[in-house]
Amino acid sequence: MAHARISMYMPPDIDPTKAAIAYGCRALPKLNEELQSPNLQTRQKALVALCDLMHDPEYVYEAINIGCLESLKTLLKDEDNLVRIKTTEVLYIMATHNVGRTGFLEHDIILALSHLLDDHQIVCRENLHQAYKHLAQLPAGMLGLQMSATASFK
Repeated sequence: MAHARISMYMPPDIDPTKAAIAYGCRALPKLNEELQSPNLQTRQKALVALCDLMHDPEYVYEAINIGCLESLKTLLKDEDNLVRIKTTEVLYIMATHNVGRTGFLEHDIILALSHLLDDHQIVCRENLHQAYKHLAQLPAGMLGLQMSATASFK
């Protein structure tokens, strides 16, 4: 008679820190829903998955169109350190693409990021600096950074 054996170990391909990503056109809307979840682990996993996807400019364009920037802007104020770190990392990766930089300007991400300039997490501030550095490559981005700086001194 055969016996079933169940392994105590997870399969080698599963990363427990990443959210399961839907296929095709449903991937980013599902991640955007998970970014708004009240469950901390769900938000963290969605951010890790989003970090991987944002290296492709097509995904950046789609993320901007479905409203991910507004969700990310909200997560910049999250109490959890990892959520803020991963949110700034996603935004930094998005800022490496031209479509991401223009999305920052259209959705006032510069001002939302400026509230983290005095964050106690060093990685948050490093990601913020990298995002600002990429934004400064656009003339409009440089202007937006200057306007944000003058607005914060008033």
